[in-house]
Amino acid sequence: MKRVLFVCVENANRSQMAEAFAHIYGGADVDAQSAGSRPSGLINPKAVRFMAELGYDLSRHASKSLDDIDGEFDAVVTMGCGDSCPWVPAKRREDWNLPDPKHMDDDGYRAVRDDIGARVKRLLESL
Repeated sequence: MKRVLFVCVENANRSQMAEAFAHIYGGADVDAQSAGSRPSGLINPKAVRFMAELGYDLSRHASKSLDDIDGEFDAVVTMGCGDSCPWVPAKRREDWNLPDPKHMDDDGYRAVRDDIGARVKRLLESL
């Protein structure tokens, strides 16, 4: 089983969607988690709505802190939070530097969601 961690500041949008896509594409072969350096405590309703369009119920997720994460990962992917992301043990690290979609219009949000989906799929294929 591959372990993958997706990290952003609030753990409310990008990293949550990335975790969801890893569950969709990786199934039981992937232990996907997400966390934030300063978690908001809530999943953005837009993230829930736009993942529901793809048949995924993001409302089952919770916004969590990196302090709640332990162990080593096969891959840790940051979403562009820069210096806010502390070190987490991983065999592979990537920074996707994605724009935060929380204030985007619907089309912009969907574009970021779809970009995340494509990147997660490529990541899982490469592990």
